[in-house]
Amino acid sequence: MNIFGFTVPAGYEFLINLVILLIKIGVIVGITMLHVLYATYFERKVIGHMQIRLGPMRTGFHGILQPVADGLKLFFKEDIIPAQADRTVFKIAPVIFVFAALSSLAVVPFFEGFVIADVNIALLYLLAMSSLGAYGVIMAGWASNSKYSFLGGLRSSAQVISYEVALGMSLVGVMLMAGSLNLSEIVHAQQQHWYGMFLIPQCIGYFVFMVSAFAETNRTPFDLPEAESELVAGYFVEYSGMRFALYYAGEYIGMLVMSSIAVLCYWGGWTLPPALVNAVPVLAVVPGIVWFLLKVYFHIFLYYWVRATVPRYRYDQLMGLGWKVMIPLALANIVITSIVKYIAQ
Repeated sequence: MNIFGFTVPAGYEFLINLVILLIKIGVIVGITMLHVLYATYFERKVIGHMQIRLGPMRTGFHGILQPVADGLKLFFKEDIIPAQADRTVFKIAPVIFVFAALSSLAVVPFFEGFVIADVNIALLYLLAMSSLGAYGVIMAGWASNSKYSFLGGLRSSAQVISYEVALGMSLVGVMLMAGSLNLSEIVHAQQQHWYGMFLIPQCIGYFVFMVSAFAETNRTPFDLPEAESELVAGYFVEYSGMRFALYYAGEYIGMLVMSSIAVLCYWGGWTLPPALVNAVPVLAVVPGIVWFLLKVYFHIFLYYWVRATVPRYRYDQLMGLGWKVMIPLALANIVITSIVKYIAQ
């Protein structure tokens, strides 16, 4: 085994691979947490400008240190547990929520060859982790012993059941076209066919996926589990300090994961359409990670844009949209994709 020109003895290969894996995990988790820190800042700035405000301005130049100040405040804030709460479940719930979100990053390839676990069932793993995250919400709603938290947890469980079905079914078209569940292979399949991305042939699936992703991450207009005007803060209303920060971080990591899946499955991942590269050869010089991040942050900007412009759905509208519109559309997309692929073969 050669690493940077040095020959590694056979007995040390496992240790070297373990060290490389730990470095990858450290880099990805560190950059992700930095993203979470400043995603909150940019959200406040973007929404502020959309509403003709300035957003944070006091802490640092144009408020650039505001996320650091918020993080320090939450770190030193008193951790309060309600007297009638189930203490064990109350403490475990936020850990499960953020663990599920961070674990999803293990199978996301950020550019060619840079992935913690290049598994062949990556999409199934991501769907499993998103389901696991819902347990953290439901447990928090029940363990807090608050009617607001309980209603938020119930709403989240019903929302997950409806929109996760649509989310999974929207990706079936991508699986059929790529012939794989491996995210790296899906990106390579887009390079070989369909002009570098599945966005156009899978436009229905992409629409269903994005709507379901908003519901899956409890973001406006599907933020019924939180619903400040109805439930104060919903399932985490009784949380404070770092436990509250874990829920906040988990939500923004979930946005990053969903945006990454959209980019990898529909937008060609870290690659550009071959026709575009041939027309403008200088684009090939730009590293793949740059294109990947630009596409991801475009999708994250959509989260901010929708929050600033679209009102919250009523609960019956939310469930009706999931079962009567999203799931039938996802089924139609599967049928159309199957027929087209059968005829093409």
